[in-house]
Amino acid sequence: MTDVVLPVLDEREALPWVLGRMPAGYEPIVADNGSTDGSGELAAALGARVVHEPRPGFGAACFAGLSASRSEIVCFMDCDASFDPHELSRVTDPVAAGTADLVLGARRPAPGAAWPAHARLANAALAWELRRRTGVQLTDLGPMRAARREPLLALGIRDRRFGWPLEMVLRAAAAGWRIEEAPVTYLAREGRSKVTGTVRGTLRAMRDMGGVLG
Repeated sequence: MTDVVLPVLDEREALPWVLGRMPAGYEPIVADNGSTDGSGELAAALGARVVHEPRPGFGAACFAGLSASRSEIVCFMDCDASFDPHELSRVTDPVAAGTADLVLGARRPAPGAAWPAHARLANAALAWELRRRTGVQLTDLGPMRAARREPLLALGIRDRRFGWPLEMVLRAAAAGWRIEEAPVTYLAREGRSKVTGTVRGTLRAMRDMGGVLG
């Protein structure tokens, strides 16, 4: 069984689709980060394991889910229906096979998927900076990813906001991890993203990531 950490903040509309498409062999852990729309209760009713993290922050939710996980390999995935859980094997298989230590899903937008220009530009800039600093040939700081639980905890990731995904890659690269990308489909999400859906949200994420880079 492979645990899948799903950081959640008011994703009630997307939860049934995401949880309903979870493949056999993958167990969802919904890390509820203070939802007010009943996301946590709905996730539990749908059979997911739910952990509550009252401290606000994407990284705080991810860390709570990672801490609660029990499987050797752990995945992370946004829970807004922008990723299909059926594609999780694309990031887990290389880790399970021992050919990679961290695999990130490189987004390939499906027809109709909304990936605003400001978010694409910010992501491209971060990927370029990662390539420059680490030599790892990444094109996307993708939120669907997989790694082994114990080594991931040992990295000591400290950021608890939007810098979490970036710090994971930086620390993994510094530790000599084999880091790869795998193409995954980027779908039209349910509702508007709290990060990429607005310029303000993207700037907030860039500020957090800038702190990690600093």
